[in-house]
Amino acid sequence: MIIGIRGFPNVQGGVETHAEQLGTELVKLGCEVEAVVRSPYQPAAVGDSWNGVRFKSLWSPRSRGLEAIIHTTLAVLYAGLRRPDILHIQAIGPGIVTPLARLLGLKVVATHHGPDYDRQKWGRFARTVLQLGERWSMRHSQQAIVISSVIKELVQRKHRVEPALIPNGVHLPKLLPAGATLEKFGLEAGRYVLLVSRIVPEKRHLDLIQAYAQARLPGWKLVLVGASDHPDAYTQSVLDAAAAQAGVVCTGFQTGAALAELYANAGVFVLPSSHEGLPIALLEALSYGLPVVASDIPANMAVNCDDIRYYPLGQVAQLAMALEQVAAQPLDAGYRERLRAFVSERYSWPQIARETAALYQRVCK
Repeated sequence: MIIGIRGFPNVQGGVETHAEQLGTELVKLGCEVEAVVRSPYQPAAVGDSWNGVRFKSLWSPRSRGLEAIIHTTLAVLYAGLRRPDILHIQAIGPGIVTPLARLLGLKVVATHHGPDYDRQKWGRFARTVLQLGERWSMRHSQQAIVISSVIKELVQRKHRVEPALIPNGVHLPKLLPAGATLEKFGLEAGRYVLLVSRIVPEKRHLDLIQAYAQARLPGWKLVLVGASDHPDAYTQSVLDAAAAQAGVVCTGFQTGAALAELYANAGVFVLPSSHEGLPIALLEALSYGLPVVASDIPANMAVNCDDIRYYPLGQVAQLAMALEQVAAQPLDAGYRERLRAFVSERYSWPQIARETAALYQRVCK
């Protein structure tokens, strides 16, 4: 049983994408998988199951500060009735319920997707709760999982726990030609900068908009794909800045073939974040063979790909320079296939699921 997520498929968020892909691959390995999801977010059209994963939809408030802890508490009580072989808690916020799950006699695996208390949106109380969730999930689960070497070092240092390192992954996609989606947004294949993310402060959209404005990129556009679950002043500041800068296109949240077309035909993908776990959007960009420019935070550098261009976090002039360099440099014939081979070898969802299933077996003994 997977808890700690909003829902899937087609629900925005890296943790949601992780649970969607992991759950699907576990079903292929013969596991029975049930995901407990939040009713305000779970697409009604999906129904009671998807790709073999069963859903239990439970109420939660649509409140940034309360929804995770309330919903995950309800999910643990439900798990206490269902008695799954493994209760897999995703992310450190929901991890605060780990002691309750253990008290109910459940076998708990907890995945640490990143130190969420470092996100700019949280106040002091929320940060304290998230730190407590990290402490309890890492120290009191039967097995802790981390998704990057950076998080592994943090957990070892802070909690004296030896977690399993099982990263995020990608499926190698088909490269769709330019079509209706590019036409809809007025884009030309190979001549736009792409960012795919939720509109939250740590993604630093404003840095990218400023860098695009400074860079000499004649004929190029900037495409911001994503939305905000809880629109706020930052959301509005991004939309206002985008509207004020010619050439910036906001597409809103995109999934499926539309998102695949936007990825496949971009000229460069940029991730200017100040906070990440192991960024799935960056891995997806590499799976399409895109040139990538990313901030030099440890989580981005942990992807460990020599072809990524890193720039100092927050240095808009250096980001603008990197964009100009990518736009001016034609790709060699084997560039895309080299990047696709890199992610296929290191970040394969089927392999990640096999490692996770083996970990479940050890916990069940």
